[in-house]
Amino acid sequence: MSEIYKKRILILGCGNILFGDDGFGPEVCRYLTENYRIPEDVGVEDCGTGVREILFDLMLCSQQPQQIMIVDAIDAGKEPGEVFEIGIEGLPQAKIDDFSMHSLPTSNLLCELQDDCGIGISILACQTKYIPAEVSMGLSREVTEAVPVAARILAERFFANA
Repeated sequence: MSEIYKKRILILGCGNILFGDDGFGPEVCRYLTENYRIPEDVGVEDCGTGVREILFDLMLCSQQPQQIMIVDAIDAGKEPGEVFEIGIEGLPQAKIDDFSMHSLPTSNLLCELQDDCGIGISILACQTKYIPAEVSMGLSREVTEAVPVAARILAERFFANA
């Protein structure tokens, strides 16, 4: 079993780096690992488009984290680059029902982890500016500037000496 499944806190960066601002979650994970000392009980994982598999595995593990923070880009009608935290109930309808390959996991799976497994679930989101219909790498300026902001929020919350 991967060491990631044994951590007390998991920070899971979701998104597809091939589709503009959708690469926000993976970029935040990269920034954290390059600029902060990650405590041993915290796992920082760039899940790319594979977060569902990790979450399904967690449901079956005997040792589960206390807290999961999903980091993702979301269109919630806010200002581009705005970083905000939402609960599962705050997910935009498009994300709840979105089964595309570069989407956040469905709310049902997150609810099961929270309600049935007792794991705290939060989502640290960034308002997208642009997610292209075709492959186009690179975050917008606004979302690029939001990466260290999100990293600082996570570090202050989960890293003792941030």
